[in-house]
Amino acid sequence: MAWIASLLILGMFYFYFENSLQARNNPNRQLQIAAGADLVLKRSRDGHYIFPGTINGQPVTFLLDTGATLVSVPAGLAGELGLKAGAYQQSITANGTVATRATRLDALAFGPFTLSGVPASINPGMAGDQILLGMSVLKHLEFTQRGDTLILRALSPNGKTL
Repeated sequence: MAWIASLLILGMFYFYFENSLQARNNPNRQLQIAAGADLVLKRSRDGHYIFPGTINGQPVTFLLDTGATLVSVPAGLAGELGLKAGAYQQSITANGTVATRATRLDALAFGPFTLSGVPASINPGMAGDQILLGMSVLKHLEFTQRGDTLILRALSPNGKTL
């Protein structure tokens, strides 16, 4: 009987610490939308801004990357997101030059923001399930960083904040 109680206690500790680790690694699992439809993101433990969203209605995890020209999708996710591989192109990444395929995202959404017809690339060199949210999306947003918080705000078509 004591070993069953020990297993239950260990299980409770596991779930508590697992939840704590997930909150540290992805503090934006539940997005915070501030007044005026600003999106407030917290920096993850590894220094990145990671947050949930959708591509073509499918749930995904974005990693904000101001160094990426386009949204970059791991090739392993392209099929389930309904992406069509277009022309070959070269992408210069932190790991060197990679042959990628051009694509276009019919719908991309996160927090209060929704975009359509977003230029992107399918990258066979990317592992995992995080999608790099590059400047093809970020150019539509104003962002302000204060400490470990990043605030995103939509820009109007003329480049001024809404």
